Amino acid sequence: MRLSTLIKKAEEAWEKAVTGRTGNDLRLHRLRKLGATIGRDCVIHTGDFSPDPYLVEIGDRVGIAGGTRFVTHDGAAWLLRPSHPDLYIFGRIKVGSGTFIGLGCIILPDTTIGRNCLIGAGSVVKGDIPDDSVVMGNPARVVMKTGVMERLILGNRGRLDADLLALMPAERKKLILEHLANRGPRKSGEDHSAGTAPRPAEKV
Repeated sequence: MRLSTLIKKAEEAWEKAVTGRTGNDLRLHRLRKLGATIGRDCVIHTGDFSPDPYLVEIGDRVGIAGGTRFVTHDGAAWLLRPSHPDLYIFGRIKVGSGTFIGLGCIILPDTTIGRNCLIGAGSVVKGDIPDDSVVMGNPARVVMKTGVMERLILGNRGRLDADLLALMPAERKKLILEHLANRGPRKSGEDHSAGTAPRPAEKV
């Protein structure tokens, strides 16, 4: 294990012991302490807010999945280092309230993501994303409005309405497996997976 990883784990253990915070609460506390602006009721599964987290602003009720990185500097300045050895480029990042960012995304400097957006897993986001947008890809592009995605989620064959957090692991496993076994076979032409637009009918 690398020395930097050991130091980070030791710092987290010390902070946990001192503050009494764990998990998401501990991450939010550390990021705010480093200067990031984070609103209410957020769930953040990454601590990778670049060396300059004070350039990141997160709204209320934002969800951020693991592996996502916030990059507040542009490494392209390297190209000009021979003639401009002290050149650096920085940019702010702002994420609007009600937005969800999927696994492994990269949010680049000078990016503003609007309210109630969904950023698909693995997306590389740069620039201005309008409110109520679903974006995916590298570079990320708007593929639909959030309202369309909401209908796809509600119609998803894997949908399960249950308080899973209140269940023990064995109960959770049993409930999910029974749900998937009882949902029946997929109908011809049906595709309600989140993030995938309904398939058009094939021409005969």
